[in-house]
Amino acid sequence: MKKRIVLSPDFLDELEELLDALVEGEYFSSLEWALKYTEAIERFINDSIGVYPAKKVPFSLRKHGSLFIKYKHSQHTTWYIVFDELEDAYFIKHITNNHVSGQYFNY
Repeated sequence: MKKRIVLSPDFLDELEELLDALVEGEYFSSLEWALKYTEAIERFINDSIGVYPAKKVPFSLRKHGSLFIKYKHSQHTTWYIVFDELEDAYFIKHITNNHVSGQYFNY
């Protein structure tokens, strides 16, 4: 039986902040396109957590979770989805990218 995927409130807040930043920073011309981008991240999480092998989070970021998987959306941006694996669920806790935290994940 596949484990449940639970998105923490902090993670959902980060996705909301990402959505705002994508529109305000003019990375996307409309809220609709920014929503499609964040929905693609959520789809990746639902399709990939527990399927792709996770790696241990660098010690300096362990407050966010113990495991991560990478989501490479483009040549320029790699997203790191940080989570904890519980007995019956994957608890998604944090999202960051190579522009913000890449130096910690390059090992």
